[in-house]
Amino acid sequence: MPPAPILHGGDWPLLRVTKGIFEGGLENSTSAAYEEEDEEAAADWGEDIDIENIEGGNGEATVLDDQEARGGEDDEGGWDLEDLELPPDVAAANVGTNQKTLFVAPTLGMPVSQIWMQRSSLAGEHAAAGNFETAVRLLTRQLGIKNFTPLKPLFLELYMGSHTFLPSFVSLPAFSLALQRGWSETASPNVRGPPALVYRLSVLEEKLSVAYRATTEGRFSEALRLFLNILHTIPVIVVDSRKEIDEVKELIGIAKEYVLGLRMEVKRKEIKDDTVRQQELAAYFTHCNLQKAHLKLALLNAMGISYRCKNYNTAANFARRLLETDPSSNHATKARQVLQVCERNLQDATQLNYDFRNPFVVCGATFSPIYRGQKEVSCPYCMARFVPDIAGKLCSICDLAIVGADASGLFCSATQTR
Repeated sequence: MPPAPILHGGDWPLLRVTKGIFEGGLENSTSAAYEEEDEEAAADWGEDIDIENIEGGNGEATVLDDQEARGGEDDEGGWDLEDLELPPDVAAANVGTNQKTLFVAPTLGMPVSQIWMQRSSLAGEHAAAGNFETAVRLLTRQLGIKNFTPLKPLFLELYMGSHTFLPSFVSLPAFSLALQRGWSETASPNVRGPPALVYRLSVLEEKLSVAYRATTEGRFSEALRLFLNILHTIPVIVVDSRKEIDEVKELIGIAKEYVLGLRMEVKRKEIKDDTVRQQELAAYFTHCNLQKAHLKLALLNAMGISYRCKNYNTAANFARRLLETDPSSNHATKARQVLQVCERNLQDATQLNYDFRNPFVVCGATFSPIYRGQKEVSCPYCMARFVPDIAGKLCSICDLAIVGADASGLFCSATQTR
């Protein structure tokens, strides 16, 4: 089926232009020329004659020319209208003013998306402008990111969210219009604001609350997915103040700790036959920087696993730590009972790779302790710690950056350049 014809009224296009010589402008000029020629013909076509003595002897009329009629007097010379020798530039300017001015189309302006890219060094704004290549280069230089597969849907949503499309005729494509952040009716039409972004810090804070709730309810897989999504969204987030920059950095640390702890907990549930490894992972989980409510649950869980495996010394340590967190009455009673039984025999039935007296951090890849003084490498984005053998590999916590890569750091606000 052929497309519908394009219809337009008499006023289309709305831009009014002066008719050229081929659009009817010749009609007025020719009519004016004909009038001038008629006037000139009335004045100069032939010479006036005087007829004298029409009743001559033979009835013939004598024709006299103008000079003879005036008696031969023509000595004055008339008007002295001679050409003046003017400078060339004045003469050229006079010629130009006599010609009709033709319409000149305005110069094509710079696209708004290009203005966004020239004014910004933020990866999120480059992605919103549609230039994914520069956004990738910025994130690689700033955060050492190598795996952009999780960021692809975010790039597409940023671009679609910062543009709207105005439909036109059936056989013509829609017009793409850029949406600016903070636009108002009083804004100057010649000043272009930054792009409107679909991801904001408030959205991440709401997602963090949902992830906390899922962790409390024991839905670890869902909570892990939410915390990972927060880590994947932060590289393209844009904030306006230095206070919000600090909040974004704090959010990275929170999400990193929970992703590490939840990965260990999910791993622990998968290895039901290895009780030693289950105890170790449960013990490592209690050393993640968690919310107080979640730390209580982690300590209660580790205490129960160690007690059932007859590692009474380790179980007693978890019981003491649990009582220090001001638990509920039920949990406090249970912790005191376990502590009372364990203090009778402070022995461990199995040897664990866990020393609660020596401070340590957990490797995000091997889930093993890195004690104070041992060598370590970190992720340039989420700052997760790893053993030196993991250097050069993809971070298993954020799943974005290369462990040990050089990076300049998080850049999420225009205030960081001031």
